[in-house]
Amino acid sequence: MRVGVGGTVPAMRALLVVNPNATTTSEQSRDLLVRALRSEVDLTVEYTMRRGHAVTLARDATRAGVDLVVTLGGDGTVNETVNGLLTGDRDPAHGADRRPLLAVVPGGSTNVFARALGLPRDWAEGMQVILRALRARRSRTIGLGRADDRYFTFCAGYGLDAEVVRRVERARRKGKVSTAGLYVRSAVAQYLTETDRRTPAITLASSGEPAEVGLASVIVQNTAPWTYVGEREIHACADASFDTGLDVLGLKVLRMPGTTRLAAQLLRGRAPVNGKQIVALHDVYSFVLRASRPMAFQLDGDYLGERGKVEFAAVPEAIRVVC
Repeated sequence: MRVGVGGTVPAMRALLVVNPNATTTSEQSRDLLVRALRSEVDLTVEYTMRRGHAVTLARDATRAGVDLVVTLGGDGTVNETVNGLLTGDRDPAHGADRRPLLAVVPGGSTNVFARALGLPRDWAEGMQVILRALRARRSRTIGLGRADDRYFTFCAGYGLDAEVVRRVERARRKGKVSTAGLYVRSAVAQYLTETDRRTPAITLASSGEPAEVGLASVIVQNTAPWTYVGEREIHACADASFDTGLDVLGLKVLRMPGTTRLAAQLLRGRAPVNGKQIVALHDVYSFVLRASRPMAFQLDGDYLGERGKVEFAAVPEAIRVVC
């Protein structure tokens, strides 16, 4: 916000980025959200028309000096918006104050980022929390992760995790509804029928530490939990936080007994995941994953294709979030 002539404070300028295909909202609920926001801010509404459109909308809003960007959609919409907010910034760390505030109204099927911030799963309840925070001028500064040239808010996956995301996206393109059951079935089918479990291909290298060779799959977290199955939190790296660097969980093998034991650990809550075939790192600020063959790669639940190398970095105090 900017102070005007005579000391008056003009209304906060805001952009609402709406994914019209958001899973849990309707046209009526979107209209309610718009009316509620317009009671607090000077609002412009834009609808995403294609994948990547939210990046452009958020980038243009940042350049235009907008004070607040609100998203209505799932984790993919949030990820694109965050990348738009940071587009072209050569020094993104500790730069939250020079970027628009971000507010996230949960409208997708899982909404990991919003729930990790403590927002309710229901969009209407989440909207009320955001409105109260706006009135109180309340926000939180958080860090992000970066993989090559793209930022992520809560997680990245290289290997099996990303293969499951790819399989789910294919099912959704065929008309399947994104549910916890779809992810579980996809994970089991992917593991049993397609994943190469015999030849671990990934090497993890971080500054000053011996390289970890022969990893089969890697999960990277910027916060906890890693994901949700319905209402259940799933923790791969339970100590991951928006306020620290990145956490890493690497799996050395994907044999049936070890993988079954890992699945049981993931489902039991916040207890640490451990075992002889587990590599766990906490609060890491930079590292590189290389693979002897191209591996599936995902960020914040969006499949981004196969890569032979990915460079990761933690970006502290990158954005301010209304919550």
